[in-house]
This record gives sequence, structure tokens and C-alpha cells, in this order.
Amino acid sequence: MAVHEHPHRTSGFHLPAFRRNGSASDGATTATAATTTARAHAFASLRLVMGFVFLWAFLDKTFGFGYATPSGKGWIDDGSPTKGFLSSVSAGPMESTFHDWAGAGWADWLFMLGLLGVGVALVAGVALRPAAVAGSVMMAFMWIAEWPPAKHLSDGTASMSSNPFADYHLVYAIVLIALAVAGAGATWGLGKVWAALPVVRDHTWLR
Repeated sequence: MAVHEHPHRTSGFHLPAFRRNGSASDGATTATAATTTARAHAFASLRLVMGFVFLWAFLDKTFGFGYATPSGKGWIDDGSPTKGFLSSVSAGPMESTFHDWAGAGWADWLFMLGLLGVGVALVAGVALRPAAVAGSVMMAFMWIAEWPPAKHLSDGTASMSSNPFADYHLVYAIVLIALAVAGAGATWGLGKVWAALPVVRDHTWLR
């Protein structure tokens, strides 16, 4: 015997109520948006902190605030931002090279301009790709100068290295690259304005 269903009757299997009113889809969209926003804020916070690290290093070495640079030994007081650090290098394949560079005018200028440029770029949220390259090169040189793989310094004393590879210079370089890849300048920064500039649109490496 044939069974005749009412022409207007619909099965709950085909059209469940939560699908019909869209509440599940709306909830998933809201959750995704919240996650995206939280991720953007996290990257922006990391960007600003890293920017302060570079900017503070520049300011302290310029004016001698008494932290890493003693008062009266700042760049404006004719102190050298590179002499103390590079002249004290006592391990690694570039030890003698760094000694030769220590206190050189060109080395001071390159180092300080690098700190300032990377710091300003990170705080403003612009040119994160060039900043990542410049900052990573600086971190690589500083990593080589400290040479974490060494267990002993050239004079035979213990190097006090706690890890043969991963130190904070490596971490900083990875963070800089991650910020550039994530486009972290768009949140709490001028990244969108910067990206809209004609020269930046034509040369995406400037982003």
C-alpha cells in the first residue's frame, strides 16, 4: 500500500531548525572573527614590545641613561656604541674581525641607524619586511659575536653559555620575521596606510 505524505510536510532531517534560522553558522562566524581579532592583537602587542626593545637600545646608547650605557658615555658624549661590545668579543670565528670593527665610525653609524630604523618601523607598523631583514642581520652578527656554541672563551675561561644554538638573538630574529609574515602592522599601526602608498603597492618588499 502506497504511503502519501502531505505536500507541505518537510522532514526534520532535511531542514533542521538550527540550520533554517542560521544560528549555528552565525556562531561559528563570530568565533572565527573573535579568534582573528585576538591573533591580530597578540601580534600587534608583540610588535610594539619588540619595537620598544630596539628603540630603547638606541636611546640608551645615544644618551647614556645609565642602563646598558653608563651616564656620560652616550653617543652624544663621544662614546662609541660598538667599542665596548665588539672589543670584548672573545670567542667565535670573527673574534679578530670584530676587534677591528670596534669603535669604527662606520660601524657606530650602521649599528645605531639599524636600531633606530627597526625600532621606528616596528612601533609605527610600517616597512616590516625591510625591518625584519635588517634586524635579522643585526641579530646574526650579534649571535656570532657572542658565539653560543663556545664552552670556553679564548683565554680558557668558561663562556657561561647556556645553549649552543638558541639564544635571545635567534628568538628576536624569528619574531621579526613572524611579524613581517603576519602583516602585524595593520593593527594598532600604520600598516594599512603604508601598504596603500603607490611606491609600496609597486614594490611589495617594502611592506
